[in-house]
Amino acid sequence: MEDKIDKKKLAKRSGLVAALLVLLLVLFGLGRGMWYQIEEQEEAVVVTFGKAKAVSEKGLHFKLPLIQQVHKVNTTIQGFPIGYDLATNATEESEAVMITSDYNFINVDFFVEYRISDPVKYLYASSVPEEILKNIAQGSIRTVIGSFDVDSVLTTGKSEIQAQIKDMILAKLEEQDIGLTLVNISIQDSEPPTEEIMQAFKAVETAKQGKETALNNANKYRNEQLPKAEAEADEIVKDAEAQKQTRINEAEAQVARFKAMYEEYEKNPVVTKQRMFYEAMEDVLPGLKVIIADGDGVQKVLPLEPFAEIQTEAAAQQSAANTQ
Repeated sequence: MEDKIDKKKLAKRSGLVAALLVLLLVLFGLGRGMWYQIEEQEEAVVVTFGKAKAVSEKGLHFKLPLIQQVHKVNTTIQGFPIGYDLATNATEESEAVMITSDYNFINVDFFVEYRISDPVKYLYASSVPEEILKNIAQGSIRTVIGSFDVDSVLTTGKSEIQAQIKDMILAKLEEQDIGLTLVNISIQDSEPPTEEIMQAFKAVETAKQGKETALNNANKYRNEQLPKAEAEADEIVKDAEAQKQTRINEAEAQVARFKAMYEEYEKNPVVTKQRMFYEAMEDVLPGLKVIIADGDGVQKVLPLEPFAEIQTEAAAQQSAANTQ
């Protein structure tokens, strides 16, 4: 009888110990579930009876066990490629091949950088927010690439293309409101889709460079020759002006000479006529000898001396005689 009572007491005590152990384990589990830690570059979403609330303050936080659930999200900048595989760098043709406004096919690779801007919307507005962002990015890329010609996509238009794509993605993300924001999108590479076309594009680029070189050389030659030509033209103009002035001066001198001669003619017509005749004969017959008859049959051969000088000497002798 006593053995049965001892066994019952022992069993009862064992049950109490087990219950206490379970209670301690439950309390320990509940205690551990009452706290959560938010690390740097993390945010948490606390759900209480189906209502979500974002918590961004870093450090240790309290929550109600079994009532509140905590979901953490990474707020660092993340990214994904479009047009190639990030691990192997192999081209994904279904994403990379596009058509330009001038109906050329081209391979273009992009890298999209984004971050979570609203943890609550990121978790509950959509089940696949990254997929939505990727689809938006691909649609925007094809729309913008389709509005540029192939030369712009390959060379000079990359900055403008990236800016337009970014603006379009941001506008669509704002409409979708899925808790993501675009940080940046950049062109990683752009090239023709086949080796043959690639070589043709390289030949075109070489020709363009040759054209630029020829234009630069032509401009250099023009800049070298233009000042020289302008100087020569200026010299010609100055020579012409000088000849013009010389002829004007000569003409004015001849006019003055004619006027003076005419005044002398009016004073003494006979003498002036003789003087003009002698000067004309001196110009027409220089150095010739002339036979002069004196009226009585005697002929003399005399040189035709400058009549103007003779007349001048005679006038000088007459003036000297009058002075005496």
